Amino acid sequence: MKKLVSALSLTSYLLLAPSAFADTLCPPANGNFSTLCNQTLGTLIGPLVSLIFVIAVVAALLYLVYGGFKWLTSGGDKSAVAAAREHIIAAIIGLVIIFLSYFILNIVVRFFIPNFAISTFNLPTL
Repeated sequence: MKKLVSALSLTSYLLLAPSAFADTLCPPANGNFSTLCNQTLGTLIGPLVSLIFVIAVVAALLYLVYGGFKWLTSGGDKSAVAAAREHIIAAIIGLVIIFLSYFILNIVVRFFIPNFAISTFNLPTL
C-alpha cells in the first residue's frame, strides 16, 4: 500500500510540475544559445568574484601591516617578535593563495567556457 501511495504521489507530482524552458531565460541571439547565456552569467558573477578577491587582498595586506606593527612594538621581546613573524608569514602565504586561486579560477573557467573571462581587471587611476 505504501508503494502504491508513493508511486501515485510521485506521478501526480511529475504530471503537475510546470514546464521549464531555458530559452525563456536566455533566448538565443542569432541562433547561438550559449553566447548570450555566458555573457549574462559573466556580467553577474565576474564582478562579484573580482570584488571578493579585492576584499581578500585588502584583508591580507591589513594583516601584514598588523604583523609589521606588532614587530615594531615588540620591544625586543622574543616571544612577541616570533608572534609578529608568524602574522607576517601567514599574511604572505594568504596573499600567495589568493593570487594562485585567482589565476587557477581563470584557467579553469577559460578551459570550460573558451570566450569567457572572470574579469578584465583595471587598476584604478586618479
